Amino acid sequence: MAREDSSWAARVRMLVARKRAPTPKPAAVRDWSSMREMCERLLQERTGKPLAYWNKRVKKDGPKTQAALHAWLKKEGVTGYAAQLLVWESHLSYPDFLTATADELIDAQYAGKPAMRRVYDAVVDAALACGDVAVQARKTYVALVTGRRTFARVQAKKDRVDVGLRLERAPRGRLKPSRIHASMPVQLELASVGDVDAEARKLLAAAYDANA
Repeated sequence: MAREDSSWAARVRMLVARKRAPTPKPAAVRDWSSMREMCERLLQERTGKPLAYWNKRVKKDGPKTQAALHAWLKKEGVTGYAAQLLVWESHLSYPDFLTATADELIDAQYAGKPAMRRVYDAVVDAALACGDVAVQARKTYVALVTGRRTFARVQAKKDRVDVGLRLERAPRGRLKPSRIHASMPVQLELASVGDVDAEARKLLAAAYDANA
């Protein structure tokens, strides 16, 4: 009788623990507007001058073609994302994906792929359980980002969802060579929600920990 009571008590404790366990909080999915803010901040930090100053300089002295403007900005010490921002600003030609909302970007990636959208949602839920994760929507993929850098990229395919991982491990078993980005050495290929299992979650958490 004592053994049965002990077993019953253990089950009760397990159920209580499950109810008390925190559930991942829904993440605010960021779009490219956050990147524009980052570019503007980089421009200010690297040159000591705000965007308004550089827009005036470019309008007054900058070349008219994008290629020539990039070269001119490089000579002025403006490179990378900060330079690209000034090119977009000067030509008033922000790409469509830069002005789209996060929801629009993700909806476009999974249009006509409801099953893959469910896989994507399961991957994001698993990522949020890892810790403080930012979800950033891009044109062809979604980046999962720690406070330090991107640790995974989620990309829709016709009949699966690929999850590139910034994880220094040799491709083996479920880990395939990455086709998503050079910074992601390996990737998971998930064809169903069931593929987002304990092993996949463990690998996602390992990538998070390696880049947190």
